Amino acid sequence: MDDLARRQLASIAEVVEVAASAAVPVWLRGGWAMDFQLGEVSRSHVDVDWYCWRADADRLAALLLARGWQPDPRMPVWNQLDLFAAEVEVSFAYLGRDDSGRPTVGAGPWAGTPLPAGILDAPPGRIGPLVVPTISVPAQIEFKQMYPVWMPERPRRPKDADDLARLRAWPRRADPRTPRP
Repeated sequence: MDDLARRQLASIAEVVEVAASAAVPVWLRGGWAMDFQLGEVSRSHVDVDWYCWRADADRLAALLLARGWQPDPRMPVWNQLDLFAAEVEVSFAYLGRDDSGRPTVGAGPWAGTPLPAGILDAPPGRIGPLVVPTISVPAQIEFKQMYPVWMPERPRRPKDADDLARLRAWPRRADPRTPRP
């Protein structure tokens, strides 16, 4: 594991600690969510992607900013919360709810669009001693499959094809606290 991955893991632990202390639910998404469900670091990651409820984003931002995190001035905060610390980039995509309480895209051009069923119902993932809430594996697969359809200007990258193969091949563990054989 390289230095960036160690710093990213430390940032994941910090976000989980800060969010839990304030009762702010967060869920890993993207490549790190896959790795936490697989139980190991599978590849290098550029950043750490999260979900949080839009209603909690300002409070979460204030808590992280108070700990030395900095806003990313390149990204509009009304679409998602982007922060960095120690050269680690994190982004919090906002979640909303529809009238039935189902999670939806919380901001941006697709605001109100329903997210995959069961997206937030995954057991937590684990790498070593760190246990973290993640989005579900079926939601991860759906996102990886559908990005090129939803956004034709963003063709499937080789890492996305590799991630899909890993996610489809990995059996679900009954308890994420159980060490991997």
